[in-house]
Amino acid sequence: MSRESDAPPGSPRPTSTSTSTSTSTSSPAAPALSLDPERMRESLGRLVLALLAFVRRLLELQAMRRMENGTLSEAEIERVGLALSRLAEEIDWLKTQFGLADEDLNLDLGPLGRLL
Repeated sequence: MSRESDAPPGSPRPTSTSTSTSTSTSSPAAPALSLDPERMRESLGRLVLALLAFVRRLLELQAMRRMENGTLSEAEIERVGLALSRLAEEIDWLKTQFGLADEDLNLDLGPLGRLL
């Protein structure tokens, strides 16, 4: 039996077993995750790389804040800078492996705006 019967009457609930063939052609922005088996790898790569880029940006902001507050030693600043640089290089390499550009990682979060 479907889980739809668990929903209160009149409440719209999308089903996870939907076999709708509509894809991103109805909206200008590509979805964050495509469930189309042929595009799953690309879609997952895009999502994971977007999250990595977001975390890298947060780490950069945290490092800048700590540098401005003087809570990092010179050695720590050097290590953080090197780690962030290597992370950026890895993200760039992975983007080329998945055929993605920077703008592909800036996911649309609906009412929250863009990710990056």
